[in-house]
Amino acid sequence: MRYLAFHERMTRGTFDFPIELYYIDAAHPRYEMPFHWHMECELILILEGSFSLSVDGDVVYAEVGDCVFVPSGVIHGGTPLGCTYECLVFDMERFLRDSAVCRQKYAAALGDSTHIETLFRAGSPAARVVDMLFENMEKEQPGYEFITTGLLWQFFGTVLRYRLYTPSAAEPPRTLRHAEQMKNVLRRIRRDYAAPLTLSDLAAEAGLAPKYLCRVFRQVTGRTPIDYLNYYRIECAAELLCTTADSVTDIALQCGFNDLSYFSRLFKRQKNTSAHVYRSRYTQRG
Repeated sequence: MRYLAFHERMTRGTFDFPIELYYIDAAHPRYEMPFHWHMECELILILEGSFSLSVDGDVVYAEVGDCVFVPSGVIHGGTPLGCTYECLVFDMERFLRDSAVCRQKYAAALGDSTHIETLFRAGSPAARVVDMLFENMEKEQPGYEFITTGLLWQFFGTVLRYRLYTPSAAEPPRTLRHAEQMKNVLRRIRRDYAAPLTLSDLAAEAGLAPKYLCRVFRQVTGRTPIDYLNYYRIECAAELLCTTADSVTDIALQCGFNDLSYFSRLFKRQKNTSAHVYRSRYTQRG
């Protein structure tokens, strides 16, 4: 199974219950969170360790008990630091569709012109509701769908009651254009990471000069386009090491590395161990 995706299109949950819970620890093939986006909203709860997470270019550091809210369509990704975390992904539009009153209030207070806070610290009113929400989804006891729906509305009610949001000015056209340009670059990396890609190729995808692309891309991801390309290739290789029996050499070639020694250096730098040891540790954990 392939886990990595920049623009996730999978359906979450079921048609009548559009919400899905994911548990991620160091044994998960997608432990790292490469930059991606989806049209659903997401809540992330930190169970152990900490998480350095970038949401729309802003970096937050979440610790045990903290939760992070990611709005629909926003580029996000980050690095878990000895972290175990859970993600709850839900289709807000489908929840709103079934409640005229909530839809009107949500649109009036928390619609497109409003920025909901990204980070809720452990023990805060919003974090307590999120903790109950995740616990209910984990246990799946009879009637949990009703309780989950109620807790989701309670979360947004808490955001409204404590004014955990700020009205945001309309995004300038250039900012919106940059967001779409970066998504185009991320799509190209995801689609063609195994092929020889140059900075000029990625700049052409964005319709920007290479130097300008580097500046804008770094603002979003904290890396240059080529650094990020290599990061993504190593993440793909790590996933293949965990989910296939292909040789390390074959995996390196599949992920765009024609120089095995270069692949080995990058892999060890990113994962703090060799590809062979990484695979054996994953096998032992399984």
